[in-house]
Amino acid sequence: MEHLFEAYSNTSDEDNQEDEPQPKRLALPSSTSKRPEHSQFQPMFRPSHSPDSTSEPQKEIMVPGRYISKRERALMSSAPVSRAPESFLNPSVQSSTVGSLSDSDLPRDILSLLRSRAKNYLQQGLMPKRMSVSLDCHTKAVNAVQWSPSHAHLLASAAMDYTICIWNIWSTEQKLAFKSSIHNAAVKDVEWSQQGLSILSCGYDCSSRLIDVEKGTEVGLFKEDQGVAVVKFHPNNPSVFLSGGLKGSLRMWDVRIGKVVNKYNRRLGPILDVEFTPNGNQFISSSDVSSSNSSESSVIVWDVTREVPLSYQVYMEAYTCPCVRCHPFDPVFIAQSNGDYIAIFSLNPPFKLDKYKRYGSHVVSGFPIKCNFSLDGKQIISGSSDGSIYFYDYKSSLLIHKLKASEQACTDVAIHPTLPNVIASCSWNGNISVFQ
Repeated sequence: MEHLFEAYSNTSDEDNQEDEPQPKRLALPSSTSKRPEHSQFQPMFRPSHSPDSTSEPQKEIMVPGRYISKRERALMSSAPVSRAPESFLNPSVQSSTVGSLSDSDLPRDILSLLRSRAKNYLQQGLMPKRMSVSLDCHTKAVNAVQWSPSHAHLLASAAMDYTICIWNIWSTEQKLAFKSSIHNAAVKDVEWSQQGLSILSCGYDCSSRLIDVEKGTEVGLFKEDQGVAVVKFHPNNPSVFLSGGLKGSLRMWDVRIGKVVNKYNRRLGPILDVEFTPNGNQFISSSDVSSSNSSESSVIVWDVTREVPLSYQVYMEAYTCPCVRCHPFDPVFIAQSNGDYIAIFSLNPPFKLDKYKRYGSHVVSGFPIKCNFSLDGKQIISGSSDGSIYFYDYKSSLLIHKLKASEQACTDVAIHPTLPNVIASCSWNGNISVFQ
């Protein structure tokens, strides 16, 4: 991991930076209900003025309905307008809108399926059979792909060539809709925000960045003292995300104030992946601890609000796990192992490994191979270093289907949010394929 960081990053680790202030604790919702509407989320924190801060002191908060005297109105009109710090808001993103983000030029049959949410397809349980779209823009390995949950015709990709792309998959004109080179090092992960057409990305340039794709502007910059390998939005609070870095730090950020609100401290190796449980009360982290010849802390389940590990010894085998994913309905999670199999664990304490069930026909070979569950939870789908996509039966762990995706390692697979027979994959040679 350190060699990859040195190879693809052109920025220093900034080890001599001043220590960050202690973060405030974040009170996250403990309800297991469905996601509330965005309008229900009100800011839980206000940025406070600190002696070493370069921003202006906060003005008194104006309460609606309070009487304002003529003198106060005169002072307010003469006061300079405050601006967000340039380190947090930077509208000059190095990006370009190549095609259209709209679904107006999609074929009628595809548009009809997307708008009907494909209920018949969910019942039939169809699997992809052939490659329908091949996308070629990245010049180096693609690390992650993800479908937009709100605009299901759009696919985001992040690659080692420092770029992020947004694809209008079924467009009859230009499929590449948006391209950004805002990062100045390899981009490791990308995730769609639940609020509008925005994406969150992270990379070896020691930062996470929130980009408004529709406007082509950066709306949030979150700097760290480490390369950032993975980012994940909280499932019940779209204003909060978790980041995992190459120095082993796990941090919770609030995008409204651009600050860390929680830290999860333990002596970990580089973070490989993180995953929230469906209720958002816990999350699972996977780290590379092979340097210490011990794997007792490679997979940890954390309590989100208390910032403490709930278990230290979830996975005891001498392999690292580049990917962890929770089942959409059952209280279990899986971990992609570098032992060339997928392990499955209980989400109930003490989070035991199921020793009698493994999914192991594919090959990992040290690549950051990811896996995922199908929409109905009945299948486990994984990439492989042989360039194929493997489909396993969740209950029996048997291999039920295999697709050739690329000539080099297939690093990530993304199941479409409404069409279960549509899957996107990316590869180590920079290609992206869509199967249906």
